Amino acid sequence: MVKVNWMILLLFLLACGKSNRDKVEISSLPDSEPIAFISNRDGNTEIYTIESDGSSLLNLTNNEATDYAAQWSPGGQSILFYSNREGNNEIYAMHADGSNVRRLTNHPASDVLPSLSPDGKSIVFMSDRDSLSRNVYLMNSDGSNVRPLTHNDAYEESPSWSPDGKSILFTRQLRGENDTTHSANGEIFIMNSDGSDVRRLTNKEEYDSGAKFSPDGTSIAFYGQSEGVWDLYTMNADGSNLTNITQDSIECYSPDWSASGDWLVYTAGSENNYNIWIINVESKERRQLTDTPGREVGPSWRKPKS
Repeated sequence: MVKVNWMILLLFLLACGKSNRDKVEISSLPDSEPIAFISNRDGNTEIYTIESDGSSLLNLTNNEATDYAAQWSPGGQSILFYSNREGNNEIYAMHADGSNVRRLTNHPASDVLPSLSPDGKSIVFMSDRDSLSRNVYLMNSDGSNVRPLTHNDAYEESPSWSPDGKSILFTRQLRGENDTTHSANGEIFIMNSDGSDVRRLTNKEEYDSGAKFSPDGTSIAFYGQSEGVWDLYTMNADGSNLTNITQDSIECYSPDWSASGDWLVYTAGSENNYNIWIINVESKERRQLTDTPGREVGPSWRKPKS
């Protein structure tokens, strides 16, 4: 009887192991499109690109100033970013190979976190110009016709577009009357692309930010804090079906979708050592793309033009 039980147990364990291996093997491969990210591996904050298998690392900016928040244009022909290379945080654009750098904003305020609309005609960004705090602004893709979309004393960040260009996601800090914490409670909001019909999507304690729509517009990925731990979350486009997809012991930030919607690229690490990872949304298979002692943050996955 004992011998039979051990045989059953062995067969059960082998079956479980085979099932787990098969699950990894059948998961789709990451998109071959390159990933832009920020790194200080050379002693200065620069914009790099890397292939989704971790190969072909390339420094695009090579500038003594701080270059940050790289975001691909639709189709990947250019990259938006912000930099203090001319003494103040301004928004720039460059070709995908790092050439033809162009300054798009020129204001004493700090202009940061640009994101180009799906049709390539408009840029949403954050600025503290003409407002009580850092709010959401919109301008034409050439830097003209700057106008505010929000105007309040609540700190806001991380704007991004819906795939159809009709809506904008962003984070707004909600601070209670007696809240003296540094970051307060960040929640994910959505509004029409003209700034109307602002709606709250998340309602959980602690900070949530960095929201991005999936390519098909049905899901939203973001990073959030729960009991002091930072993880990646997904939810439906209406804020329902909230799911923690990393549940990691290290901090996970700044997700961005692959073109297929099967993978997320993100930042993970702790104590000033962060690297670029990818995770399969369905199987939870993870792969580390960079491995440096410094900070590799803010990844953006290039997507082919639809």
